[in-house]
Amino acid sequence: MGCLDDGRFAVVIENGVNNDCGEVGLGNDGGAIEEAVKVLLEGLGEDVNREGLRKTPLRVAKALSEGTRGYRQKVKDIVQGALFPEAGLDNRVGHAGGAGGLVIVRDLDLFSYCESCLLPFQVKCHVGYVPSGERVVGLSKLSRVADVFAKRLQEPQRLADEMCSALHQGIKPAGVAIVLQCTHIHFPDIESVFLDSNHKGWVKILVSSGSGDFENKNADVWNDFFSLLKFRGISVDKIHFRGSSDPCWCPSQSFLSAKVSSKIGPVNPVMISAVASIIESLGEDPLRNELIGTPSRFVKWLMNFQNSKFDVKLNGFLYGGIDALNVNEEINLNKKITSELNIPFWSQCEHHLLPFHGVVHIGYLISDGFNPIGKSLLQSIVHFYGFKLQVQERLTRQIAETISPLLGGDVIVVVEASHTCMISRGIEKFGSSTATIAVLGRFSTDPTARASFLQSIPSPTSTGEQ
Repeated sequence: MGCLDDGRFAVVIENGVNNDCGEVGLGNDGGAIEEAVKVLLEGLGEDVNREGLRKTPLRVAKALSEGTRGYRQKVKDIVQGALFPEAGLDNRVGHAGGAGGLVIVRDLDLFSYCESCLLPFQVKCHVGYVPSGERVVGLSKLSRVADVFAKRLQEPQRLADEMCSALHQGIKPAGVAIVLQCTHIHFPDIESVFLDSNHKGWVKILVSSGSGDFENKNADVWNDFFSLLKFRGISVDKIHFRGSSDPCWCPSQSFLSAKVSSKIGPVNPVMISAVASIIESLGEDPLRNELIGTPSRFVKWLMNFQNSKFDVKLNGFLYGGIDALNVNEEINLNKKITSELNIPFWSQCEHHLLPFHGVVHIGYLISDGFNPIGKSLLQSIVHFYGFKLQVQERLTRQIAETISPLLGGDVIVVVEASHTCMISRGIEKFGSSTATIAVLGRFSTDPTARASFLQSIPSPTSTGEQ
């Protein structure tokens, strides 16, 4: 039996060791996280030994360890030895070089784990500083220092403030400026998502922090900084400056407590203890004020994808409420392509327990005299298979196989998705997306029909613009 079944995992936080479920502590962080992940999988009703999940605890532990490596790094070790002499202007009025010439490194792609819900969020980071003392820092060090603080449990304003303070102390400039464009996956409303095809995929916030010459947000040097960030979608009016932190940036703070919790029932305390032990194993204090509610919020999010518990009423359509198109009807070469495009979905990667979301495009061939199937049914099928631990390839196949008998067998399904596991692990492929396709019946043998449908799919918006 697993740790969840007998309740033994709950003692981990107090005692630090559980002989049956692994150790918790700095000496065995990975093992402790693996055991905690097994508890979470069991709490979802999953078989931890089934193919696809067998190595999930190890993969999650590795991803979390990599994604929070900043706790084990020191800014001093990065900056030390990376300051170089650089003269300023020679007897001229002005600022340049190592004496007052503004330096900006733009468009650093980072990710961090949200301290409110433990889901990754993307960061587009812009770092600037005004050199002093006729010395400059190696440009790559600005990126590395930013990454140290991003690779921790964070919220945007504190992330900007910590980057700013560390660089000011480490390189002793006249001033440091940080601007972060942060993007967090939205929490879908499971009920309204069936009806709202325009549900936003991302929550965004702009934050900044400044020291020295940049401490005053109205200083002229900020104008120079923002002028050099033009064409990057930054509106100065929407920037949160130091001291104006938005505590509701994470959608879990408002959404889960108001909507999801009433749908999933009481939160399993053993699963909450498991998440608290993960936080502790990462080097954080689960009793820190900002983290106290995090285990509960993460479990509530995860329970959206509970195995076989998401009761989607398909309006009776899959159970005799609709007359399926006759697969054995005489083939009509004049069948027309009918499509439903951009059906939104959310799912959870079973390999890394990280969300992925996107849109589903469905095409099928029908003859004259048949009415197109209702969009609500297709949405219901998409969400039925989406709100599970999934992989995109299986999701695509399951949707196609389910709708095929309803639509006469000639079906094509395309799924386009953004995977947070593609940004929040070692690969860190920001802006990437994945497309998968399933073709049945005539679409599998007729390249003209396939091409016609594929050309009808609208161009996807970039990940950060969804």
